[in-house]
Amino acid sequence: MNSPGSIRTLSHLKAPGKAIGVGGTLSRSSIGNFTTSKLNRIKFQLRTFAKGPTLLSQEARKMVHKPANYDRWPKESLVKRVMELEEELKRREQAPEIQRQERAEERALAAAVTSTEADLKAAEKKKKKAAKFDPGKYSTRLIALKFAYLGKNYNGFEYQSSAKMPSIEEELWKALVKSCLIFPERPDEVDFGPWEYSKCGRTDRGVSAFGQVIGIRVRSNKPLPKEEPEQTGNEEDNVVMAEAAQQQAKDSEKAAAEVDHQKPEWDPIADEIPYCRVLNRLLPPDIRIMAWAPDLPPNFSARFSCRERQYRYFFTQPAFAPMPSTLEPPLAKSGGKQGWLDIDMMRKAAKMFEGVHDFRNFCKIDPGKQITNFSRRIFESDIVEVKDLESDLPYLGLPEFQPPAGSDGSHPKVYYFHVRGSAFLWHQIRHMVAVLFLVGQGLEPPSIVQQLLDVEKNPRKPNYVMADEVPLVLWDCIFPKLSDEEANAVVPGSSGDGKDSHDPEAEGDVEMVDSIDWVWMGEDDPMSLYGAQGLVTELWGTWRERKMDEILANRLLNFVANKPDIDRKLIKGASSAPPKGIKKVYEGGNKAQFRGTYTPLFKRQLLASAEEVNDKYAQGFGFKNAEEMTKTKNWRSTIRERKDKNKKGGRSKAGGAETPVRESSS
Repeated sequence: MNSPGSIRTLSHLKAPGKAIGVGGTLSRSSIGNFTTSKLNRIKFQLRTFAKGPTLLSQEARKMVHKPANYDRWPKESLVKRVMELEEELKRREQAPEIQRQERAEERALAAAVTSTEADLKAAEKKKKKAAKFDPGKYSTRLIALKFAYLGKNYNGFEYQSSAKMPSIEEELWKALVKSCLIFPERPDEVDFGPWEYSKCGRTDRGVSAFGQVIGIRVRSNKPLPKEEPEQTGNEEDNVVMAEAAQQQAKDSEKAAAEVDHQKPEWDPIADEIPYCRVLNRLLPPDIRIMAWAPDLPPNFSARFSCRERQYRYFFTQPAFAPMPSTLEPPLAKSGGKQGWLDIDMMRKAAKMFEGVHDFRNFCKIDPGKQITNFSRRIFESDIVEVKDLESDLPYLGLPEFQPPAGSDGSHPKVYYFHVRGSAFLWHQIRHMVAVLFLVGQGLEPPSIVQQLLDVEKNPRKPNYVMADEVPLVLWDCIFPKLSDEEANAVVPGSSGDGKDSHDPEAEGDVEMVDSIDWVWMGEDDPMSLYGAQGLVTELWGTWRERKMDEILANRLLNFVANKPDIDRKLIKGASSAPPKGIKKVYEGGNKAQFRGTYTPLFKRQLLASAEEVNDKYAQGFGFKNAEEMTKTKNWRSTIRERKDKNKKGGRSKAGGAETPVRESSS
């Protein structure tokens, strides 16, 4: 007997006469409209539907034979699964006479199958499914991939099942599975675990990368070693087989010697799968594989073997649209031209980041990791002008838009904050840039960097806004040659204890050289770079599309700024200046923010210290403090179990976000 409850439960997602999920027919274009709560409901309905096997055909029951972990399914796969179940429901809701006709056809087919051997073979041929990929026929190898992506349209690098936007890892997974470079049992579940996977950096939502690196074991064209004949229990038979094998080997060598052109040995690059080209055909155009490494050092890990990460944060000069001098308030005139940054002061402040420092006041604290060591080594920190860009706005050269001291050349100019370090904390770069912008606007002195780095005197971070994420780029990752001791060492930090993969206090080489021998696209075949589907050809299309947008926006802005004559003042009594006490403050992003009187950082509300944040998180799960929690064996598993219990009981998650506190009198 069918279970009507299963049909009724699944129908909750349907509008009458319409498809599941969106009140209409599902399609790829509708996937982006799915909210997190709706996706969670769909996952629940899928599990409920899978519990009613009497409703499903034999093929459908095979699909749910093993319980699927829908929490790890990407959004597209969930929608595809819902559509499959819709089709199953439609088939079961057909008229009784059609069902009887199907059963009659099945009986006739069964009779035909059992009639003769020829009919049996014909029926089996019809039922024969497409041959599945057999991973046992292929060897595998551990390789590294160096790739770039524009992160504006992605929810960061790391896969998150509940995210509204796709992640870079999700796109990589789909390309690797579709190309059969990896062959998971459940292709719809994103799980890199079995493939010796490692990643160098975990960029956040909107952040780009030009030198991201992963390590992964993939399918290879290298021939599998020939299997030796099995030995029997009889010694005489074994001797005979061995003599026969020796004679066969001699005959083979003799035959090979008579051949003028012998087959060359397998080449690890020329005969290998063109990994970069294969993946680039399947990846979105804003994710490109640039190089791969066939030979990796022992115990290679993209995360822990990396000893230097380079970031660049791009910004313009002026940072935002300046006002004509005739419209500026007196306050702005005394503090310099609004919109223009003091690059020399920013560079002076940036140099103070170099060396080993405690950066707890330049990051966002994640209590789930219980980090206690915030020391990081910065090899280099500077402000650099980009010389090879041209997108002038001629109106900025007019005297009323220039700063008092004037400026050289055409504008706007483009600069970037260049930083090289061993490792970085969560949102560290964006916090560093935010403070540099305050220095560049004359709102804070360069010495504010030293004050924030003095955590003994200032253990709590002032409440300030970090810079926008889009201009930030993970520029490169450096893998220097490691000693045998370093390569074989047990790497700390894998448990998330906040330690770096090497001691930041230790003296190290600040001018590291990458030791990985990368095979860049174009080095194997130049046409893979400049051909019809070459890397440069594809990236040119991406660049030109965005360049046309920039040119049109540039010309429109310059046209609008030059056309009106603001001295005409056609409306009598119209305000010729912004309200008093209102100041533009640049905090990153595309525009300045209108603020009142600027409040210096250390006169603002202070956030909870790192110790207080960690303790509050632990107390939310019933521990006395963070120390007691971290001493508990497998405390992360305990936290997960308590989270599950809280969800079932309707309780909210434990606190742990950076919480404002009052400054202590001491």
